[in-house]
Amino acid sequence: MTAPVPARPGGGDPALPLGVALALAPVAVVLQSKALAPIATAALLAAVLLHRRRHGAWPWPEGAAFWAALALLAWAAVTAAWAPEPPRALLTSAQIGGFMALGAAAARAVAAAEAAARARLMRLAALGLGLGLAAAAFDAATGHALRAGVRGLSEVPPTLAYGLKPAASAMALWLPLVAAAPLPRWLRGAILAAGALVLLALPGESPKLAVLAAGVAASLAWLAPRHGVRALGLAAAAAVLLMPLLLGPVLARGVPAGDLPASAAHRLMIWDFTAARIAERPLAGWGMEASRAIPGHDLPAGEARLARFGLTHPGVEPWLAQAQMLPLHPHNGALQLWLELGLPGAALGALLVALLGLAAARAPRPGVAAAMLASGLVTALLSFGAWQEWWVGAQLLAVAAAAGLPASGPERIAEGPHRREARTPLQSGSRSGGFA
Repeated sequence: MTAPVPARPGGGDPALPLGVALALAPVAVVLQSKALAPIATAALLAAVLLHRRRHGAWPWPEGAAFWAALALLAWAAVTAAWAPEPPRALLTSAQIGGFMALGAAAARAVAAAEAAARARLMRLAALGLGLGLAAAAFDAATGHALRAGVRGLSEVPPTLAYGLKPAASAMALWLPLVAAAPLPRWLRGAILAAGALVLLALPGESPKLAVLAAGVAASLAWLAPRHGVRALGLAAAAAVLLMPLLLGPVLARGVPAGDLPASAAHRLMIWDFTAARIAERPLAGWGMEASRAIPGHDLPAGEARLARFGLTHPGVEPWLAQAQMLPLHPHNGALQLWLELGLPGAALGALLVALLGLAAARAPRPGVAAAMLASGLVTALLSFGAWQEWWVGAQLLAVAAAAGLPASGPERIAEGPHRREARTPLQSGSRSGGFA
């Protein structure tokens, strides 16, 4: 473990850029989700630079979870040799790998920050979530007039409603941080309850499930702070590793989807198509970013598949018959790892999830850590692409913020510099390890 370096007076607060980012990001992601990647990049980089200025040393990322993540992206780069678009595969591997390294370094910087700085980080995160949830609720209540106005639209297109889903997913990921903020208990409870209600009311099923999963994980951590959270991580890792075996045979027989929302029915057909392609190349996969160009990805479902899923009656949405079988990504991170990176990628992904679960169990606040982990996993397994930069940025902001969790109850976070050594995200294999 790297020995701590004494702080230089007036060297700056590495946690402040992250706090500012979390104060701005919820509103920004409501207005435009793509804004999250540059916000996260700037905040993480500033945290690293301020740590260097304050301590005279770089907060180099380390730990088993970080090396597992780096190995995953290194293998992704190797698969560029047989990917449909090798330049894109190499570029994405380098970008996401560098982004993860920056996030891990920023997490170390935040973990080394003083208690008062970490307290301010948590307050800013709670403030940002309050503002973001209010903006999302106002936008939904006004028929998305807020986001239409930002875009200069005189009329609100029906598709604009789906733009709130990324915002809801990001805020579901960050919401557990409110429980660690040094605020009056009633205020923390009010923000958490109101936030959950808003997120449950917004469009999109995966954010709703993410909120519920976070609540279940927090309850599990309350009942069994260490063993329960470890079990959560190991179960999630097993799900990643076994996903094609769990979904493939069930979907091959057909699942009645006629009464499901059209988006959910389409999701099932996407997973069915993806599982079939995984079975064709289970060992090495189709190559990084192959989801965009895999053979047959742009074909419609076809009558046989529609009939197998019970989607032939008159009430079915007409667009399902023409919907592409794999538009951009499988909407399931585990299946995407298997499809693109094969068994090695899935194994490394499962290892990373297991290490994150073990790190969450050792975090100063296992309930907060477990809730964030569960929320992120649900979203990753049901919604966005694994390599979407805005979503990676949302997760890295959560990782770095988790490094600032207090060592005990929120009322003690501002006691001063006399505290236990912080446990750093993405360092689950060392004495200074913590939640990622």
